[in-house]
Amino acid sequence: MTTRAYLNVELSLMGRRWIGPAPDSLRLAEAMAQQTRLPMAICQTLVARGVAPAEAAAFLAPQLRDLLPDPMVLRDMGVAADRFLAAVAGAQRIAIFADYDVDGGSSAALLIVWLAAMGRKATLYIPDRIDEGYGPNVPAMQALGAAHDLIICVDCGTLSHDPIAAAGCDVIVLDHHLGSETLPAALAVVNPNRQDEESGLGHLCAASVVFLLLVEANRRLKVSGTQGPDLMAMLDLVALATVADVAPLIGVNRAFVRQGLKIMARRDRPGLRALADVARMDQAPSSYALGFILGPRVNAGGRIGQADLGARLLSTASAAEAEALAQRLEVLNAERRAIESAVRQEALAQAEARGVEGPLVWAAGEGWHPGVVGIVAARLKEAFHRPAVVIGIDGGEAKGSARSVTGVDLGGCVHRLQAEGLITRGGGHKMAAGLTMRSDQVGPAMARLAELLGRQGAGQGGAEDLRVDSLLSPGAATPDLVEQIEAAGPFGQSAPAPRFAFAAQTVVARRIGANHLKLTFGEPGAGPRLEAMAFGGYDTPLAALDGAGHRLFHLAGKLEINQWGGRAKVQLRLDDAAPA
Repeated sequence: MTTRAYLNVELSLMGRRWIGPAPDSLRLAEAMAQQTRLPMAICQTLVARGVAPAEAAAFLAPQLRDLLPDPMVLRDMGVAADRFLAAVAGAQRIAIFADYDVDGGSSAALLIVWLAAMGRKATLYIPDRIDEGYGPNVPAMQALGAAHDLIICVDCGTLSHDPIAAAGCDVIVLDHHLGSETLPAALAVVNPNRQDEESGLGHLCAASVVFLLLVEANRRLKVSGTQGPDLMAMLDLVALATVADVAPLIGVNRAFVRQGLKIMARRDRPGLRALADVARMDQAPSSYALGFILGPRVNAGGRIGQADLGARLLSTASAAEAEALAQRLEVLNAERRAIESAVRQEALAQAEARGVEGPLVWAAGEGWHPGVVGIVAARLKEAFHRPAVVIGIDGGEAKGSARSVTGVDLGGCVHRLQAEGLITRGGGHKMAAGLTMRSDQVGPAMARLAELLGRQGAGQGGAEDLRVDSLLSPGAATPDLVEQIEAAGPFGQSAPAPRFAFAAQTVVARRIGANHLKLTFGEPGAGPRLEAMAFGGYDTPLAALDGAGHRLFHLAGKLEINQWGGRAKVQLRLDDAAPA
């Protein structure tokens, strides 16, 4: 039997059907509220997470000591920790080869900060996205190997057989990307997603893997009578990487982010403090800030500027250097947004002209900047609700980035393309992947990728149903309620914040900035009114709210606290709307 649409919304402005909480979930939440005396809003959120009443207290206050796995459950961890500590003790020359995204930069910064606390330095090497592409390459590894005793590859390296073989020195890989059937000839490959791994830690990002190495290193130092660096103070970097890399906020990841946000709020790290200041963050950091304010700025250097800017910012101990780097990244991020906007418009038009009803949407263009194709692929995925690939072509070479939808293993399909010789390089995980090919391979590769994705059911449905957790009135949306809800966080991938609906509201909307939608709404007649924001909303069907006139609309979104002018007020981050 088909569930009745919530508020009778069968087709919203965003093309979605609204689904409300199941009666069983409401009964469980009411029972939990009676047993625990927790507010109903929190109980509904906990029930949605599958939390039992007896587990509620531990879930609301996750302790890292209870959730942190033993690092030694990861294959090769002992070998990696021993070699790393031997290099530290022997003052050997260490190089860190990192990916150019937030996870790679945070991973590198963790090692650099830890080594600095031990009185050691390391050479940082991050490849240029355009000239070198993702991951280790033979010339770079040969050069680093000739000048160093140990190379540590972070957030990359699991598929880099030839470059690692060419290094000429010991190599440790600390990664989380999907591995193939064979591993490179590294001394150690610590990766929860290698095919022979049984740790059950595949949800970790690379920075978390690095953190576990440092936990094991500190443990071994303690046994030998030496005090290792303060790892708790480094959790802000782990939290940033976890959220920015869209790792699921389950298990120990929740504790990493929860504790990391507390560390970040102290503003002790010069780089993150400077970045928050240039971004004009005037409130305590949140998962949203990590993913949408700080993360994109750290990424900007790797996307369109100097690849190592983000890692240098995160690892510097100098306030002056941090301020200079943050200013540079702010400028680059503004340039990135302009480039992204131009490519996005071209890619959307091309994808629509090609057709968006199949299992894959894709677009390719000469001269499209490789630093923005991943962001644009995500926009295509969101617009058409199916896996998307966006490819930049430079002469005879094409480099693309792909994003997937829930339930479709994109990374495995990209690995298959490489195995079949349809692309020259490819790798990633279920939700995201990168690929490189000759320009004449683009058409055949995309046709084959569409076939492989179609076998998994990609593109068979339209927009996913929009799940609504509860109905509220504007007057009930108070700062106290938002604070109660935040107690069940952090929210993010695999742990969405509760979504509230507001029924039959009068709406006054307007455009602000380039494409954002801001509105105020309330129940007909007198009464409290709330503000709502839809960032980028003017590029979506939500733009129809501007000029709503006297029509009433149901609204749905997530509540947050907006700090402005020294005053805290509740704001709705609008997800969808439908005529009442």
